[in-house]
Amino acid sequence: MDEKIFEDKKINIKKFDKPSEDWAKFILNNRNRFYKFPNSRECNIDNKYDLVIGPVADDDIIVLFRTFANGLIDINTLIKELTYKELTDQFSFHTERAIKYLKGV
Repeated sequence: MDEKIFEDKKINIKKFDKPSEDWAKFILNNRNRFYKFPNSRECNIDNKYDLVIGPVADDDIIVLFRTFANGLIDINTLIKELTYKELTDQFSFHTERAIKYLKGV
């Protein structure tokens, strides 16, 4: 990835440094096909963010999200449990404008 993406004022980047309530809501809203507020800052179904950076929500994490979504744990417990997981970051490119910063594309 060309690091100049971070200097481009036309690129809208959403970055999550660590698991948080905002990150959890963002993940849940983007995975929920029935989410009613796609224009919300807590959702990127409309690709308002060219690039989203944050911890990977892999299969292990999704089990925790389902437990939260089913009302079996609250948001504070979800975040607490996530802090014990070793998470790696992912870069998710959502628009052509962002994709042009990938090397070899």
